[in-house]
This record gives sequence, C-alpha cells and structure tokens, in this order.
Amino acid sequence: MYSSMIPLAGWGLTVLVVALSWWRGGTPERAGAGLILAVAVLARVIDIAVPPELRPVAHLANDALLGVGFLIVAVLYGSLWLGGAMLFQAAQFSLHAYYFVTNRPRDQLYAVVNNLNTTALMLCIIAGALVPWRR
Repeated sequence: MYSSMIPLAGWGLTVLVVALSWWRGGTPERAGAGLILAVAVLARVIDIAVPPELRPVAHLANDALLGVGFLIVAVLYGSLWLGGAMLFQAAQFSLHAYYFVTNRPRDQLYAVVNNLNTTALMLCIIAGALVPWRR
C-alpha cells in the first residue's frame, strides 16, 4: 500500500503544479508546466511501451528533452525560477546518466535523490507561478 501511494502523490503534485501555473502563471510558467506534464506523460509511456532493455536510454533522452525545453523557455523569457529549474533538471539528468553509465541498479539512494530533485523542480515552477500572481 505504501509504495503505491508515492507515485500517486507524485502525479497529484504534478497536476497541482500544472493547474496552478496555468491558472495564475504567465507565459513562461505555463510553458514550464506544459513541459513538465508532457515529460511526465512521456515517462509513463516509456515505462509501458518501451522494452525493458531500452528504457534507460529512453528515460535519459526524455530528461534531455526537458532540459532543452527549459533552455528554450529560459532564452525566450529569462526568469529566476527558470535558472533554478534548469539546475535541478541538470542534476536529474546527471543522476540518470550516472546510473546508466555505471550500469548500477536503481536503489533507495536513487529513489530519494530522484524524488527530492523532482519536488525541488516543482517548487521552482510554483514559485514562478506565484510571483506574477502577487504583482
């Protein structure tokens, strides 16, 4: 029961961040939230449709896609929250690359760092959405 609650909480957080960003954020926050939602859905599709031996490469490409998306949004709009989001995404990509290159199985450390990093990324987007709301 406990292990099935964590992914559900992650999806709930993702939906809340996307909804808040679309409701109160500006164009860059909406773009960032759209990227997060698209990559989250794509990650789920990878877990379902891609053969197990190709999943690490597909997830790494998915992380790179999010990083490039944030880079494009940052170049277009340049805001502080985007800098934080890009740094956390770089850390996420590095985590996945490290486990991929060393062929290390995903363990408890991976899960904790991955979840903390994803939460920090979501907090950056929430902060970006709240700034225009307060103006």
